Amino acid sequence: MTMAADPFVAQLDALDRRSRRRRLMPRAGRDFASNDYLGFAHDPVIAQAVADAVAQGVPVGSGGSRLLRGNAPEHESLEVRAAATFGSEAALFLANGFVANMAILAALPGPEDLIVADALIHASAHDGMKLCRARSVLAAHNDPQAFADAIAGWRAAGGTGRAWIVAETLYSMDGDIAPVAALAEVAARHEAMLVLDEAHATAVHGPAGRGLGAALEGQPHVIALHTCGKGLGVEGALVTAARPVIDLLVNRGRGFVFSTAPSPLMAVAVEAALERMAGADAERSALAGLIDHAAQHLCAPLGLPAPTSQILPVILGDDARTMRIAGALQDSGFDVRGIRPPTVPRGTARLRISLTLNVDASIVSALGEALRTALAEARA
Repeated sequence: MTMAADPFVAQLDALDRRSRRRRLMPRAGRDFASNDYLGFAHDPVIAQAVADAVAQGVPVGSGGSRLLRGNAPEHESLEVRAAATFGSEAALFLANGFVANMAILAALPGPEDLIVADALIHASAHDGMKLCRARSVLAAHNDPQAFADAIAGWRAAGGTGRAWIVAETLYSMDGDIAPVAALAEVAARHEAMLVLDEAHATAVHGPAGRGLGAALEGQPHVIALHTCGKGLGVEGALVTAARPVIDLLVNRGRGFVFSTAPSPLMAVAVEAALERMAGADAERSALAGLIDHAAQHLCAPLGLPAPTSQILPVILGDDARTMRIAGALQDSGFDVRGIRPPTVPRGTARLRISLTLNVDASIVSALGEALRTALAEARA
């Protein structure tokens, strides 16, 4: 061991002592960990669209950034389809949701602006705010009045720029749904931009899976982020907004400008996934049924509140205990992962149970029994 490596080993040892060291794990057991909510990751229609594109000579690689030679017809076709699907003026395809969130917040707010973000917003939004020129503050989770108060206080102190409201529509670690209409009212009252991260709602919630902010799309002050690697089952992210917003991202969004473009084949896959999404009412109904089943057969016996979405947190608090129970469930054949700080606030370590169509009701019931056993053994 060289001296240069010692500080890194010490940091890893410190994470081990706090039960916070992360390790890559192979896929194993029944899926209660992925975000493949509708089971589209293995969808034969999407797979066939990619196979057809390969047969027609669509390249695997893009060969460069979109502003160089990487701009393929497949990217442009997808963006036209996405704008039409979500009801926006324009759309932009980026590599993933993390890059898209950073690009929006780092590039668009000006130095005189104020960003008010929900306290539980994605890490990518936090990183984007660190890179931007605007001032940023956090508002109490899902509290529209807290957003309004932050903007009013800033104005009273002499703030002259534009306010930005940033929220997820469905929170990835708590599974709760944002008061989208109330946030939109605050944005309208204060002439603020409204950025809605639909990552965990796209394909699953809203009319034809268009998200929980679907009714707001197309308004000039609304920007939506539709992640493609979750409910759509593929990869990448779509930002939908007014044309000037999209054009400014093309010019100033560093994660877009300086990144190699996504594979044209992935653009084909996303376009096929959007088509599947539009006709997936049966899948959405089946997932809703699975959520109702989990409420009765997993949550109720444990005294947990009924889930409001496909994301079901079981908050245990202690990091080590959380990881022990997650390990016990994995040993029993259920892929449930423990989530610890800093991903969630300190003292709220949890099991994040993700309900997808990769399992059925009987498997959800079996997980409930295994979880009750693991919790009882942990108390013994």
